[in-house]
Amino acid sequence: MFGPMHRPPRPDIIVRPDGEFVVLAAAPRLERWSWALYDFANTIFSMNIVTLYFSVWIASDLAAGTGGYALASSVSSLLVALSIPVFGALSDERRRRKAWVVRFTLLCAAATAALGVIGRGAGPSSGVVLPALAIFVIANYAYQGALPFYNAMMPELVPAREHGRLSGYGTALGYVGSIVGMFFIAPFFNGAFPVLGPLPEGVVRVLRGVPFAGEPGRAATFVPTALAFVLFALPLFLVCRDHVPISRGLWRPFSLARPFRAVARSLVETRKHPGLLRMILCSWFYQDAMGTVIGFMAIYTVVVMGFAEGSEVTLFVVLTVPSILGAAVAGFLCDRFGPKRTLLGVLIGWTLLLVGIITVRSQAQFWLVGALIGLLFGGIWTAERPLLLTLVPDAEAGRFFGLLVLSARAAAVVGPLIWALIVEVLLRDASPQVSYRVAIATLAVFMGVAAWLLRGVPDRHREEAAALP
Repeated sequence: MFGPMHRPPRPDIIVRPDGEFVVLAAAPRLERWSWALYDFANTIFSMNIVTLYFSVWIASDLAAGTGGYALASSVSSLLVALSIPVFGALSDERRRRKAWVVRFTLLCAAATAALGVIGRGAGPSSGVVLPALAIFVIANYAYQGALPFYNAMMPELVPAREHGRLSGYGTALGYVGSIVGMFFIAPFFNGAFPVLGPLPEGVVRVLRGVPFAGEPGRAATFVPTALAFVLFALPLFLVCRDHVPISRGLWRPFSLARPFRAVARSLVETRKHPGLLRMILCSWFYQDAMGTVIGFMAIYTVVVMGFAEGSEVTLFVVLTVPSILGAAVAGFLCDRFGPKRTLLGVLIGWTLLLVGIITVRSQAQFWLVGALIGLLFGGIWTAERPLLLTLVPDAEAGRFFGLLVLSARAAAVVGPLIWALIVEVLLRDASPQVSYRVAIATLAVFMGVAAWLLRGVPDRHREEAAALP
């Protein structure tokens, strides 16, 4: 499927009798960058759909409030939590990850385009809220579903000592993708580039020729986002491959029960890998906080901080720039000081800055705190991947990445529901300035708990450094 997927293993990969493999040299540069470019591609979707346009389209343009979006986000994450570890176990049995990335990416893009089809010209009384939320569940499920398979491709591309650097490059490219995506998708929304201002009328007319993007508004961004996602995912589709796949002749007959048993075994075997279960629990807390920030910050900037409609796009473009530098620096810090210490520093910084968001009152102060959060944003994902790989065998990375995704998706189920509970139920009679800030305070507590849990995870980097003569 899409390019060279199953050629024989590279001569610089040693496969041991127990199935574990050792990568002695990096894959070709083109393949490594094609893998990293997928981070660029998928953040175009996450920034434009999950963060910027869809939630505000539902809550504001369709006047449906935040509760429906929170529920849809939770449902999609619950579906991922229930199914992706099973797919991960199957992919580890056959070590064929790329096909899953391709399938989920195309499904996500198709669902995103469908949002643009039904959203064209929709308003509060058009009756599209429920269909749109259902389609969003599919799109968000597919987007999240591709990630564990994408992450599990990384150990085959570079030696273990370079995991942090490659992960950092991917995360940095992801934030470049966020900026590029916001920059070139925004004109479909309001006919202007963020920061630079309106486009010439002739250019706007050309953009309006894109199918289902003929009318300005948030719904006009959905089809272009889907097209951009697929376009920038093509290098992975065409260039990357599975380097140590199991031959078809060695495949066992398919059994639906076997992957469930494998998932159960993975849960049991976390006890054989010191620190793994604690890291997964730590991940639950910080993913809960981060996912909720991503999903609701656009609404927060408009409702609480008073940013004008549409100006949140410019804000996110500017605040994403530090993320590129932060992700790249975090990758080098992982290789120099170890992923555990890097991640711990990032979590402590996140905790303090979420407290900062609660206390700021002016838009200028919010810009400053937001820029600092942007600097730390990519550090979590940059350090998370190599940290997990220090705790588990590379050959079993897929199923343990699946468990990490299970933790993250369980958090993504709870996070939006906690936000909705605080804002829509417990403090429904309070002003948004109060209820939204209480919700952010809850996220700061979750980040602090994550930092405390991470302290108990073994630091393999420090142990290996101490063992050197």
